[in-house]
Amino acid sequence: MPMPSEPLPLFPPGFLWGAAASAFQTEGAPDADGKGPSGWDAFAAAGRIKDGADAARGTGFHERYREDVALLAGLGADVFRFSVSWPRVVPGGRGPVNTRGLDFYDRLVDELCAHGVAPAPTLYHWDTPLPLEEAGGWMRRDTAERFAEYAAAVAGRLADRVPLWMTLNEPAEVTLLGYALGEHAPGRRLLFDALPAAHHQLLAHGLAAQALRAAGAAQVGIAVSHSPVRAAGDGEEDRFAAGLYDTLTNHLFSDPLLTGAYPDEDIAALMPGPVADDLAVIAQPLDFYGVNYYHPMLVGAPVPEDAGALGSFAGVGMPEGLPFSLREVDAAERTDFGWPVVPDGLREVLVGLRERHGRRLPPVVVTENGCSYGGTDDQRRIAFLDAHLRALHRAVAEGVDVRGYLTWSLTDNIEWAEGAAQRFGLVHIDYETLARTPKASYRWYRDAIARQKGRPAG
Repeated sequence: MPMPSEPLPLFPPGFLWGAAASAFQTEGAPDADGKGPSGWDAFAAAGRIKDGADAARGTGFHERYREDVALLAGLGADVFRFSVSWPRVVPGGRGPVNTRGLDFYDRLVDELCAHGVAPAPTLYHWDTPLPLEEAGGWMRRDTAERFAEYAAAVAGRLADRVPLWMTLNEPAEVTLLGYALGEHAPGRRLLFDALPAAHHQLLAHGLAAQALRAAGAAQVGIAVSHSPVRAAGDGEEDRFAAGLYDTLTNHLFSDPLLTGAYPDEDIAALMPGPVADDLAVIAQPLDFYGVNYYHPMLVGAPVPEDAGALGSFAGVGMPEGLPFSLREVDAAERTDFGWPVVPDGLREVLVGLRERHGRRLPPVVVTENGCSYGGTDDQRRIAFLDAHLRALHRAVAEGVDVRGYLTWSLTDNIEWAEGAAQRFGLVHIDYETLARTPKASYRWYRDAIARQKGRPAG
């Protein structure tokens, strides 16, 4: 990918710039301030993190958050998207609130505000309290109801200083990787029987949105992953497979949120509970719609396993017997994760959402977009960010109401089941010492933000 030779075009006044992170990937301190275990803690303890990285230590954010807030201030960031650890606040998933756990987020929010960085917490970034997970997790309706109680407790403490809230992060990944394919916590392999996990997460979002607003939350949104899905061929079987995959990974989540209906009657019939009543709760008005984008997907008809074309979802191999197969996307550049670099896919996603949902689509914030590359002179990350921001600008020029961009991520972190080997950060983490070293991409992003705001770079 060519290196940028010209400054980025200017985004609209008031456009928000920032970075993102999550609790499990960064906080560490599993025994501090009364935190309980999560499903991901149990998954890690079972040896399911591939490189054996110490998720219990993370990046030391719990103790070193002031360093990271200073790094955000040095970027000129407007917003920091972090996540609140549900088991740090409600260790048992139900019952008493752990005030010491909430105290940590109180301190973090105060520190961000003192540095002029708006706090934007995500209430659920995959770390379900272990007692709830062991009772069935997102396969049970009770988990959604407990989530709403937790949301009310967090907002009751923080809503006076937090302008942006997100309920859930990437319910598609939780459903597919955690409950359908078994490669993420809780490690269940239910395939299509995992659909109730999607419904209960969506219900949790709706109930939490109600609880947040009742507690005085200013703006409420959600962070949903989206990928353009392209058919591997022009034949009817390939087009059907791609359409089904598109429905399961994109429209299964955006349609209930934005239209109050599932995209397919057959799928709706598989969902548990009073579905019509639940959909009325799920479709709470949103102040913004968060989009996480990484790369497109190429999908075709199913093939025999030995044909070598089953592909992967987020690096996870797909089992035989599914009604589709994933193929390699043709791309000149790939990240260290092996993901294809296709910047215009971001524009394609945003324009597609606008075309599908029209006025029902609220203002959009890109809540995640980033790449895994090693080294501190990370010129390929600079080229990635530059190309994706140019694609984002084209979407704005085409009429999509985009209000902000948050890159993933501020620092290197524990990349879930992949461990510490995949480095997504603008800031390098030495996992022996936990020392922070800003990379070349940090300085590039800092200068790009300064130019957008009319300030001198450097």
